[in-house]
Order: sequence, then structure tokens, then C-alpha cells
Amino acid sequence: MIFVVSALGIVVLMLAVWLVSLKLRDASIVDPIWPLGFVLVAWIGFALGDGEPARKWLLAILVTVWGLRLSGYLFRRNLAHGEEDYRYQAMRRKHGDRFPIVSLYTVFGLQGLLMFVVSLPVQVGMEFEGALGIFDILGVIAWVVGFYFESVGDAQLARFKADPSNQGKVMDQGLWRYTRHPNYFGDFMVWWGHFLIAASVGWQGWLTIVGPIVMSTLLMRVSGAKLLEKGLKKRREGYDDYIARTSEFFPRPPRPTGTP
Repeated sequence: MIFVVSALGIVVLMLAVWLVSLKLRDASIVDPIWPLGFVLVAWIGFALGDGEPARKWLLAILVTVWGLRLSGYLFRRNLAHGEEDYRYQAMRRKHGDRFPIVSLYTVFGLQGLLMFVVSLPVQVGMEFEGALGIFDILGVIAWVVGFYFESVGDAQLARFKADPSNQGKVMDQGLWRYTRHPNYFGDFMVWWGHFLIAASVGWQGWLTIVGPIVMSTLLMRVSGAKLLEKGLKKRREGYDDYIARTSEFFPRPPRPTGTP
């Protein structure tokens, strides 16, 4: 039941956001709504799931805190830009008058499908019983590490960009000294944390490993780090040097300048 209602909730949400995007002529609205979709799924699971009440509360709170923070950050970032994200502008130019329909399935429909798959650990953790144990503890630890990297990394980048003297410069301070994408690494850890919590329910939870694998692939190889760096190499002087000394994804101490 929880899986069907979650799927229906995602469909209704993404259709509504698509209609709003047509009115605003701005598909970027999907970005800050994306994390709120996971919050919706979490509370559907909380209401309908038959799992351990303590774990249901744990997952609902963790997903809600993560989702509200990320959504708020993305809303503020989009408002600061004042225009549709360049990715959607490029799609709009490519498809012309067909963009509204194309965006329904390539943007909103696809993100809805990914939302359902990635949220499987949350849904299963809510649905099935299982005593609290070591995997719940490990999951919370992973989530805390991830939330720290994501939230602090975003805050550091926002402060850096707010300083006009940093225009065109490479952000290599704070957490950004240790990984070129602390926010994406944080998201990675958050969703592996959710998976570890779901693993406490037994084999059903272990099957949801597809969720964090999909999210990890998106963050590391598809719409996350790889896509972002294509543009940064062109727009940021010294970015190649930053690449040479800084880990792409997993944090580590920076290499000394000039180290191969």
C-alpha cells in the first residue's frame, strides 16, 4: 500500500509543479521541489507503514530536516539568479514550442521516477518491522556526516559567492579544500545513511541498495559533479590547478602544489 500511495503522491506533485512551471516559464522550479518530494514520501510512509515506530520517527525526522534545508537553500539560490537555470534554457532553445511537453517527461517525469527509486530505503524502512540495532546507529552516523558536509559546504559557497571580490575565482576554502564537491559528497552520505537504517529491517531493506546506488551515480557521474565541472573549467581561472590538488569527490587532504 505504501509504495502505491507514494507513487501516486509523486505523480500528483510532479504534475502540479510542471503546470506551475508552464505558468512561470521556468522549469528551474523543479530543483527546490525535488527534496520536498522526499519529505512527502517520508510522511506518507509514516502514516501508512507498519514498521517499528521509533524507526519511522527517525526516518521521518531525518528526511524532513534534510529536505527542508536543501529546498530552502535551492529556493534562495534560484531567486538570487533571477532567471531559469542555463540547463533548462538550453533545452528550451533546442525543443522550441515542444519544450512544455518534452519537459513533462524528460524533466518532471524523470525526476519523479528517480525520486521513487531513491526513496525506496525510506519506504521500506517505514513499512517493515525490525528491532533497532547497529545498522540504525551506523545509518545515523553516516547521515550526520553527510548533513554536515552538505549544509556547511553550501553555506561556505554562498558566503564566497556573496563577496564581489571573489567573482571568477575558485572556491578552495573550508570543506572545499578537501573535496571539490562537499555538498554532493554530503548528499551521497545522507542517502547511504538512509539505506543503512532500512537494512535493519532485514532482507527487504538490503534490496533497497538500488536507491543509494542510483543517487550515487547521479551525483558522481551524471547530473552532479561531472556536469558541473564541464562549465567550471571554462568559467573559473585556475580550476585545473584546483583539480590537480583537490579530491574530486571523497574528502582527503589537498596535494601540495606541483604534486603530480
